[in-house]
Amino acid sequence: MITPQTLRARAEDQAARLPPLLARAEHLAGTVLLGEHGRRRAGLGDDFWQYRPVQAGDSMRMIDWRRSGRGDAQYVREREWQIAQSVMLWVDQAASMRFSSTADLPEKADRARVLALAVAILLVRGGERVGLTGSSLPPRRGNNQIVRLAEFFAIDSDEDFGVPEARGMIPHARAVFVSDFMGDVEPVKAALIKAADRGVRGVLLQVLDPIEEAFPFQGRTVFESVGGTVSHETLKAGDLRARYLRRLAGRKAELADLCHVTGWQFHTHHTSDSAQSALLWLWQAIGHGAVGGAGR
Repeated sequence: MITPQTLRARAEDQAARLPPLLARAEHLAGTVLLGEHGRRRAGLGDDFWQYRPVQAGDSMRMIDWRRSGRGDAQYVREREWQIAQSVMLWVDQAASMRFSSTADLPEKADRARVLALAVAILLVRGGERVGLTGSSLPPRRGNNQIVRLAEFFAIDSDEDFGVPEARGMIPHARAVFVSDFMGDVEPVKAALIKAADRGVRGVLLQVLDPIEEAFPFQGRTVFESVGGTVSHETLKAGDLRARYLRRLAGRKAELADLCHVTGWQFHTHHTSDSAQSALLWLWQAIGHGAVGGAGR
């Protein structure tokens, strides 16, 4: 049973994270220039987008005579398509994400939260609606939505590995799933298949600590899950390296293949790499649409 004192301590701990998280996400988002977003294309809208030369099939009333009068060619004035996109976020908050191999590196959860919040800030600035998968926070615009997202991301989960939430997917929306994807892969498959059935396209961003790629352990080693529910001791950790690396490579290949089939994109980011590089990849992947393929 949780006592009032324990509940208050937890609440204060979560609240203390919000200002730094928001500040770091705002700073990270500020490093990315808002260029041409993927939704910008000719269509219904009020804002000017571009002039283009007249093409076969264009009617005379489409010609912008003022622009065409500057030279010999004739031009059509196009407006930007203004239908806002909804982007659904899921960030793994399970215990496995609270891992860092050294004090110099952020926890996987910290990097995942900052990246998700930073991309949400960019999307909201671009006029998009951003929310969470499930029913806890429907997509909305505005700075208040960013604060709500930060509040949610600051909450830790007690489970060892996170399970993607696929409920509440808006048809033809975009989605961003951020996790280490080290748990059971079946819920991930189910979530992406359900999303694809609703026309939802998106990205899987796998966040790993570099030690999880290197597996440098030798001799007697005790492996224990962050949540403390799983423990394994071995006297010859080095003998496990080849088998572990094969399984990790197999998991990545499985996730990449799943993304290819469902029209999503996959990318692995290490906490030793710059957060800006991961944010740039996310921004481009969301902005230009998921077309399959995989990155590492």
